Amino acid sequence: MPLIQVKTFENELTDAQSEALIAKITDVVVEITSDKLRDVTWVVIDQVRDGHWGVGGRALGLDDVKAIMAS
Repeated sequence: MPLIQVKTFENELTDAQSEALIAKITDVVVEITSDKLRDVTWVVIDQVRDGHWGVGGRALGLDDVKAIMAS
């Protein structure tokens, strides 16, 4: 039984985006392994609060990551 964990910032994804991500990740697992795993593939999206995620010794929030991506 595959278990895939995805971490995102809190409120980074809409409900529709979360559903799409879960479906696509499951599709990739099935494509690589076997269709028999579709019904037992678990995908968990953990949402991390701003300031509880850090890179390079610095706590970051969603706005910080968006600024990095824009530069």
